[in-house]
Amino acid sequence: MRTVRLAATVTAAALATLLSASPALADDATVLTTGSLAGTAVPAGATISSALATGTTATFAASATSGMTCTTSAISSVVSDNPAAPGSATAGSTLSLSGCTVSGILGVLGVNSLTINNQPFATAINSDGTVVVTGATGAPIQATLVLRTLLGTVTCVFQANNNTISGTSDNSANSIAFAGQVFTRSSGSSLCSASVAFSARYAPVSDAAAAPVFVN
Repeated sequence: MRTVRLAATVTAAALATLLSASPALADDATVLTTGSLAGTAVPAGATISSALATGTTATFAASATSGMTCTTSAISSVVSDNPAAPGSATAGSTLSLSGCTVSGILGVLGVNSLTINNQPFATAINSDGTVVVTGATGAPIQATLVLRTLLGTVTCVFQANNNTISGTSDNSANSIAFAGQVFTRSSGSSLCSASVAFSARYAPVSDAAAAPVFVN
């Protein structure tokens, strides 16, 4: 009995040493991985991107019954740092919108153009599911809107409140969603609303090889 117990103890100790020395088991997942949770780390310099989730639109709501709707939108981010989870991955992000129409605003006939200024924006993608996009000092998150109106062409500039918009990530759909992010008019015609609220959902977020991106 004593010999058997001694052999079992030695075997268990050897197994524990082997497991603790294994690089595959010692490595922690990074904040951003592809393929699965705790999957392959997204390397610095990689681009992750997404278009609008199927069947959705991006909106800038001026009220419950008025605002602008865009049928095409995309986000693209170049990852600069992807540390071990839990933590915060960082990236430089750009946003595009097109196919935009206006409804419910008196005197406005249509949209000539919508331009997002001062890109790319600093973006933090956090393990707790929050996504924070921040403009630079002196180069805010800004949208320039050119409208056709009964009075001719007018231009309005909107800036994100506190120079920040915040969203949430969801691993069930590999998505990032923004809801009710307020932009205030900083210049331009009063035909443009005093403020609008930006909402959009992007899915799936994937890398250049179309592998889905997860947040750990």
